[in-house]
Amino acid sequence: MGIVAGLDSSPDFTRIVVCDADTGAVLRQGYAPHPVESPDGTARPSDVDPQAWLLSLGEAAGGGLLEGVQAIGVSAQQNAVVPLDAQGNTVRPAMVGGDKRAQVAAADLIDALGGREAWAQAVGCVPQAAQPVTKLRWLAKTEPENAVRAAVLMQAHDWLVWQLLGRPVRRTTDRGGASGTGYWSAATGSYRSDLVELALGHQAMLPEVIGPAEAAGTTPEGLLISAGTGETMAAAFGLGIGLGDAVVSLGASGSVMAVHPEALVDSSGMITSLADATGMHLPVVTTLNAVRTLRGAAELLGVADLEGLSDLAMKSTPGSHGLVLLPYLEGERTPQLPHTAGMLAGLRRESMKPEHLARAAFEGMLCGLADALDVLRGRGVEVRRIFLLGAAAELSAVQAAAPMLFGAQVVVPQPADYAAIGAARQAAWALGVSQGTLDPRTPPVWQGAAAQVLEPGEELAVGQAVRQQFVSVREQTHPGAFRA
Repeated sequence: MGIVAGLDSSPDFTRIVVCDADTGAVLRQGYAPHPVESPDGTARPSDVDPQAWLLSLGEAAGGGLLEGVQAIGVSAQQNAVVPLDAQGNTVRPAMVGGDKRAQVAAADLIDALGGREAWAQAVGCVPQAAQPVTKLRWLAKTEPENAVRAAVLMQAHDWLVWQLLGRPVRRTTDRGGASGTGYWSAATGSYRSDLVELALGHQAMLPEVIGPAEAAGTTPEGLLISAGTGETMAAAFGLGIGLGDAVVSLGASGSVMAVHPEALVDSSGMITSLADATGMHLPVVTTLNAVRTLRGAAELLGVADLEGLSDLAMKSTPGSHGLVLLPYLEGERTPQLPHTAGMLAGLRRESMKPEHLARAAFEGMLCGLADALDVLRGRGVEVRRIFLLGAAAELSAVQAAAPMLFGAQVVVPQPADYAAIGAARQAAWALGVSQGTLDPRTPPVWQGAAAQVLEPGEELAVGQAVRQQFVSVREQTHPGAFRA
């Protein structure tokens, strides 16, 4: 079919990959950091002039990078809200990231609709500070003049697609991006405009949600632009995950998501029901404590880095000589224990050694994520294979413990720009459909990610015993708090 490009506009940089449309092989790539501050130099960290994204995009695409490209897909950071006036100009800088200013607004919205279960039923998620719907509530309460002027609401990838197409009258988004807003339901496939009004104080124009293989449009030069999507959905598409697959992301906090054929409504609010970039669903469960648990343990033990902590942990054995770390250092979302603290149990004279505490930190982190996996499994989500992402996935202690604690095959993909690759795969899909060579229900089959595959093997029974040790301490300390 030719060549396509995928563009990923993350919070800090733009990366572009140019791929063979048939195989997915990366032919060339470009990169540019976002400008350190907005052009007027006044923006706060949670406020970004979206023009910075365009400047970075132009720099990343320099040197003829896009020469010969027939279609482009756009992935961008999620939760960024770009409020526009009736003329299409930005009302204020985009509100991005996990904006702590909006925490009170999230609580207000939960109460205004009648509680967490009401939100879960309405849109498959409970408002968090980072979500667009919550930022709209903050805007209405804090900057009412700007809220009144906000006539059109877009997310980062919507806005970038619209700019690439020359700002047409038609504005589009995809179901993946829409599902993270807090005012679109993955279960019904429709907006809840009443929730926009609840948050913002009035109705606003929202982008049209188009299908996974549809094109948003074509530039005057004949370049096809696909629907675009959020970074999470693009990365899942770039990895090539499907039914039976889950992705565990190891950041400071952790997340577990899996592909499922239907939207899950979870009245507890532990599951966020997102849509993916293919027509399926991506239920997500988040833990607040992942790699921050390891960093805390390294500081406590006086170890220089996580590699050193991993080496130390490998001197211990599964079960950490009876030590169990409940890793709730920042409170926790899974289970819902926002005001609790972590706990170290099982201290005996023989277990009070640095290597056992190091091992307990790794096991505690992974058992917390295994709890999140069990939330999904408990709702009928099939998990046969787990993709482990993040720099910590390369650590030997993680790779030794993860398969037996998760009870499944663990795949550690080689580091790559999976969000950009997923955006390029979407572009190839839209291009193939436009040419009549691909089915709109079936995405192109690209070569899988190069990866290390780890099996639980004979260690499975040992892993189950370690999990049970963790669960026993958790239940004794927080009885009934966790229900998978």
